[in-house]
Amino acid sequence: MGNVNVVKGIYDAFGKGDVPGVLGALDPKVEWGEAEGFLFDVGKKFIGPDEVLQGVFMRIVNETTDFTVHPEKFIDGGDCVVSLGRYSGSVNSTGEKFGAQYAHVWEFRDGKVVWFQQYTDTGQFQKAAGQPAGGV
Repeated sequence: MGNVNVVKGIYDAFGKGDVPGVLGALDPKVEWGEAEGFLFDVGKKFIGPDEVLQGVFMRIVNETTDFTVHPEKFIDGGDCVVSLGRYSGSVNSTGEKFGAQYAHVWEFRDGKVVWFQQYTDTGQFQKAAGQPAGGV
């Protein structure tokens, strides 16, 4: 369960606000994808820990309140780990709360995350942000 433990450690670090702990688990060339139509989706993968920090984590800090990730299940595929769970929090611009399911796919090489893809109910986030639901 080596890589599952790394993923659990990432969620623990994220929950404590330990951004260096999260970024330290990422490969220098990590490819990080947000769900299409998600609040932080920019239409391409974020490449490298700094892009993940600026494009995802800083936006979470600046655009949401009490953003929390609640992992519920882990599927161990060796170099591929899937986490299933829920998000909760609210969008700052509207004050509206969200609570959405997620699936995270984590791929590893040499103990570091080299690829990440998020899947979630983007409509809940769009509604909380006061945006019309839609997407791709």
